[in-house]
Parts: sequence; structure tokens; C-alpha cells
Amino acid sequence: MNTLILIVLVFIGFLALMRVLVWISGKLKTGKSIPPFSGELGTRIQKGEKLLLYFYTPSCGACKAMTPVVDEMMRKNNHVYKINLMKNNDIGKIFGIMGTPATIIVNKSKIDQYILGARSRKFLLGLIV
Repeated sequence: MNTLILIVLVFIGFLALMRVLVWISGKLKTGKSIPPFSGELGTRIQKGEKLLLYFYTPSCGACKAMTPVVDEMMRKNNHVYKINLMKNNDIGKIFGIMGTPATIIVNKSKIDQYILGARSRKFLLGLIV
């Protein structure tokens, strides 16, 4: 019985550590300059526009819950981009995306906020730039 409790506690500790490491990873990306790249998105970033970038994959369960909210945001605001990493992995590499869903706020050609993981509808709507 004590062994089972110890295994559960170690597993919970591991999950907590992973959460902290993900948070630190996001904080380390904040403030980094974005290298120039081609396309409409690259042009808008280099102009210094404030944009919301949502990175997802079609097979991601958390993404399936968030994507309809992002679609709604895109219809109302042309500063919101939805990027499918299965089709645009090169853009994901530029931003250092390691998991989905990932939401990035870009401002003045730098990463202003890096948010990894699922977020609520209210949180996402509060990010509209």
C-alpha cells in the first residue's frame, strides 16, 4: 500500500514539475525578436503590428475545443491568425512551438506573450488585440 501511495505522489510531482517547466519555457520566449520570414504574416510582424497567433494541430484534443473560439475571433478581428502546424511546421519552428495548442501575442516584432495549453473562451476573448 505504501509503495502505491509513493508511486502516485511521484507521478503527481512529475506532472507538477512538467507544468512548471512549460511555464518557464514560455517566460523565456517572451521578449525574443522574431526573425524575418516571407508571406503576409511575416510582413505584418516585421511592420511591428500587434497580432495573436494560434498554433494548433487537427489531431489535438484541446485544440478541438479552442479552435471554434479562435475561428470566431478571426471573423471579428483581422489581427488573429490560426496556424495549422501540420501544414506550416516551418512557422512553428520560427516561434519554437513544442506543443499545441500554443497562443502567442506578437507586438513590435517580438513575442509579447507565450501561452501553452488549453484556455477558456473568456481568457481567449480577453486576448483580442
